[in-house]
Amino acid sequence: MGNLQPDLITLSGVVVVVLVNTLREHKTWAWMRLVQGTSAIKDTPGLMFAKVMGSGHEGGFGLRPSATHQGLIAIFDHADQARAFVSGPVVNAYRERAADCWSGLLEVVSARGQWDGQAWGETPATQLGAYASAANDAAPPRPLAAITRASIRPAKAMAFWRNAPAAQAAMQHAKGCTLAMGLGEVPLIRQCTFSLWEDTPSMLAYAHQGAHQAAIQAAYRHDYFSESMFVRMRLLEQQGQWPSPLAQAAAQEVNPIKVEPDEPTPGPGP
Repeated sequence: MGNLQPDLITLSGVVVVVLVNTLREHKTWAWMRLVQGTSAIKDTPGLMFAKVMGSGHEGGFGLRPSATHQGLIAIFDHADQARAFVSGPVVNAYRERAADCWSGLLEVVSARGQWDGQAWGETPATQLGAYASAANDAAPPRPLAAITRASIRPAKAMAFWRNAPAAQAAMQHAKGCTLAMGLGEVPLIRQCTFSLWEDTPSMLAYAHQGAHQAAIQAAYRHDYFSESMFVRMRLLEQQGQWPSPLAQAAAQEVNPIKVEPDEPTPGPGP
């Protein structure tokens, strides 16, 4: 990352993403985990950054919250520590109470912007451990992932949410998108998306055309965000299962939220 502020903290390490749809009989337990936030994992060895976030209906990006979907994004100093966390008691407790649960270890290949005033740097090979050779193995290419997050200016929130469905639909129907979930730190104004892609061409095709491209242009033109970050990653390892974007779209259509059309809104994407 170039042109960083001299006093800007840049984190580099192995990223862990955990996505959970808990069984309804455990939704109170899941709610308490969300209220606890990162306090239950703050002393985990090697942990440098963590966010526990809620989600929209059926894991989507809309205003209607989900009582069962949530996600965790973390950075660990080394792959061994990240893997120990994913196989440890915190994540296993989610798995035992989940209808769907997916976890992945990822290396950062590029990033721009900030999250809570911190930048993310590329993951050096020294932090990948046994994954170092696999991460650079071009045959077959490993799936790519993207994190997009933003702090929405309160005055711009209505414009953002009025137009979110177009960007959501574009991602869910994008060729090569195998997983997509909307997440939120704070309702309405601190939002995040995680997506998984078959390859680079699929990710770039979505990023540079259609609803997503129009949304990004609107974001810059109208200054929607007080802070934002875009991260591209390579998948090192994954466990579990998660509904496909098309299956999520079908579930969300059972009780859709109707909104009035307006200018495109920055939505999920790399």
